[in-house]
Amino acid sequence: MTAAVAVLGLGEAGSEIARDLVAAGADVRGYDPLGLTVDGVAPCGSEADAVAGADIVLSVNSSHDAMTALENALAGLRPGTLWADLNTASPGVKVALAERAAPHDVPVVDVALMSPVPGKGLRTPMLVSGDGADRFLEVFSGLGADVTLQPGPAGTAISRKLLRSVFYKGLAAAVVEALRGAEAAGCADWLRGNIAAELAGFDERTVDRLVDGTHTHARRRADEMTAATEQLEELGVPARVAPAARDLLIELRDAAATQRTTATQQTTAAATGPGRTEQP
Repeated sequence: MTAAVAVLGLGEAGSEIARDLVAAGADVRGYDPLGLTVDGVAPCGSEADAVAGADIVLSVNSSHDAMTALENALAGLRPGTLWADLNTASPGVKVALAERAAPHDVPVVDVALMSPVPGKGLRTPMLVSGDGADRFLEVFSGLGADVTLQPGPAGTAISRKLLRSVFYKGLAAAVVEALRGAEAAGCADWLRGNIAAELAGFDERTVDRLVDGTHTHARRRADEMTAATEQLEELGVPARVAPAARDLLIELRDAAATQRTTATQQTTAAATGPGRTEQP
């Protein structure tokens, strides 16, 4: 049978996925609030019109519009239609979508797009969870999509993506800030090569060393990042990542000091308990 797919949002990501779905033989209809269209995709005048008769709905809008798209589409949804939310929204938003759709017997599939869509389209790796994820996997794998099932409710798949984003986007922000400082200091080429060499040698043991070293050497590294923040300010480069790292290290440093104090107090109390006299 030909899958009937409604695509809500025909921007950069939605248009490429919709185009590939058409090429794969799916019956695709679409709606975009800005009036965007895609060759081969039947244009509709509203979300409700687009989802009428659809087997699966792809919501490819934005995290801010995810719930609005569902609300506007409810009148046209039939029981059993899969609502696949591809937006990079928080796990809480995905859970709220599932709760809103449940009374209408519309399963919500949490779809986390694990790489940029441009250039990949339907081949963009997708991690899916939630009610109906198995069915989504079956249908979209048959259409040529790269889908991996992540057991768990809606919110499970996007949680993994966002936690990875904390690392990857945070790393990118740190590189941008460091290179801005290096350009101002006249050593951008050196730092770029140094960063590339460091990243090329990363493995799981490197991750362990980063985590363990951050806790073990929090005091020294807090001082180091304080100095790094001051240098960026002296160079006229806005410092955001460096002071954030400094503040985290200070928090870890102070927590470790508190733990040491507590441990010392407990040891002293045990040594000077009832019936014992503390030596001068």
